[in-house]
Amino acid sequence: MRAFTLFTSAAIAVLAVATPALAQTDPNPSPPITNPADNNRITVAVGVATLPDYQGADSNSFTPAGAIVGTFRGHDFFTRGTQLYVNLIPNTGEVGINYEVGVIGAIRTDRTGKVDNRQVRALGKIDTAYEVGGFLGIGKTGVITSDYDTLTARVAYVHDVSGTYDSYVITPQVNYTTPLSVRTLVAIGASADYAGKGFGRTYAAVTPIGTLASGLRTYDVNDSGFRQINASAFVVQSLSGDLRHGFGVGAGVVYGRMLGKYKNSPIVADVGSADQWVGAVGLTYTF
Repeated sequence: MRAFTLFTSAAIAVLAVATPALAQTDPNPSPPITNPADNNRITVAVGVATLPDYQGADSNSFTPAGAIVGTFRGHDFFTRGTQLYVNLIPNTGEVGINYEVGVIGAIRTDRTGKVDNRQVRALGKIDTAYEVGGFLGIGKTGVITSDYDTLTARVAYVHDVSGTYDSYVITPQVNYTTPLSVRTLVAIGASADYAGKGFGRTYAAVTPIGTLASGLRTYDVNDSGFRQINASAFVVQSLSGDLRHGFGVGAGVVYGRMLGKYKNSPIVADVGSADQWVGAVGLTYTF
């Protein structure tokens, strides 16, 4: 999947998780929210990112980035890359344990457009994949540094319904967030992708015909396995004095390491790199 919105999406998704904790740092807090309909909000983000040309490429380019996160009638939603998450369990905004059971809709656009590497480009474009799935998660505030930091664990599952790769991807995720004040938020995170064999055959394999067209060695992926691990770190700073309202800026980095047969694919090992870096800065607005 193209990573052009990965950082910005992750940053403002953390804002959604951290908002209850941020509320507790307000010296003049509002009354508790008893009606989820009163907890509606939305954050939009735009920015610029530097990212690999395709998953496994050895060079980066700059591209625009954008994302959205919010709550409607207590139901949290956010984008993560080109995925949209919607939590079906209403969130009252109270500090404590929060549960997630939700649905995901997504598109996967890796190698659907321009590819700079001549040999990988010769393999041909891959159709856009349309995915649906769901996720389960749990979050806890008051973990390490204060009553306001948050640790969230989540497992997501998506399946291709378009026939592009006709398989699945499972993504366990862990994020830790600590608001330093109502103006500043820092976070770290980790995730991994476990992909079915159809995914590997589509995005990592090289067929004999592909070898003739590209000069890359023939390569097959005939089983499922972990594709990549990721680690992220970033900071979000309010420009209006309160992260819950008005403008803010975010900056950070995501590092990914390709694994197993994906790392050994000629697309990665011969003409690319197993180390994948994404850096981004973005402007947010919350209302």
